Amino acid sequence: MSKKTVVSVELMCPKCRKKVMKLIATVEGVASIVLDPSKNTVTVTGEADPVKIIKKVRKLRKNAAVVSIGPPQAEKKDEKKDGKKDEKKDIVPYNPTPCQRCDVWYVIPEHGYGYCSVM
Repeated sequence: MSKKTVVSVELMCPKCRKKVMKLIATVEGVASIVLDPSKNTVTVTGEADPVKIIKKVRKLRKNAAVVSIGPPQAEKKDEKKDGKKDEKKDIVPYNPTPCQRCDVWYVIPEHGYGYCSVM
């Protein structure tokens, strides 16, 4: 039986979103994944176990929580009398820089010595 699971996760940058999508996609039984960065939620539809989903997400983000679990809603197809469909455009803010969790800095010494100079 198909379920709709909504998980609350911090989705700060595009790199975070990509990582969360890849993790959830590895769970068996996932039919669709919808990210909502404005609400910081991920909606997963399919026969996947919600416990497995939350375990995978918590490996990346420790503060992930399940918001709701329930049956998937049937999609409504509203058409205008003219035969044109409603066009809804989701505006997602573009954040090209990674968040602090995803941004990795490496410290490289300026000198060329890789060994202890005392001995």
